[in-house]
Amino acid sequence: MQKMVIQLLVDNTSGVLSRISGLFSRRGYNIESITAGVTADPRFTRITIVTSGDTDILDQIQKQVAKLEDVRDIKELKPQDSVYRELALIKVKVDSEKRQNIIAIADIFRAKIIDVSLDSLIIELTGNQDKIEAFLNLLGGFEILELARTGTAGLGRGTDNVTYLP
Repeated sequence: MQKMVIQLLVDNTSGVLSRISGLFSRRGYNIESITAGVTADPRFTRITIVTSGDTDILDQIQKQVAKLEDVRDIKELKPQDSVYRELALIKVKVDSEKRQNIIAIADIFRAKIIDVSLDSLIIELTGNQDKIEAFLNLLGGFEILELARTGTAGLGRGTDNVTYLP
C-alpha cells in the first residue's frame, strides 16, 4: 500500500465535498485525511486528500476524481516537491506538578499553549504527521482529555506548478 496526497481545485458550490467523498465511498477507496477551504479566489475551494492503495488503485482514483463536474484541477503533491502541514489541538489534564513538564515538551516541539486552566492545558501544534505523532507519543504518560486534528493540508513548492483559473 502506497500513500498519495492529491490536491483538487473545485468550484465552491454546495455539495461538492459530499460528491467527492461519495465517489470514494462508492468505489471503496480509502480516505485517510481530507481538508477543504476556500482559496484566494472565493469561486474555488482547495481540497487536499490523503489516500492509499496500490499503484493501479491510486491511478484509478485520480482518473475518477478528474471526471467530476466540479473539479477544475487535480495534481499529486509529491513529498519532495511539496509542503504538508497538519494542526493538532490537544487538551491535557494537568496539576501543578505536571504543568512545567508538559510546557517543556511543548517548547521542544515549538508548540503553543493556547489555554490554561487549573486542571488542563490546551496545546496547539503545527507540523507534518510524523512531528505530531512524536509529540503525542511523548505525552503518553499524561492524560489526554481531548484531541482534534485537521488532517493534512499541502501546497506544491515554487511557482512552476501553480494553476491559474479564469
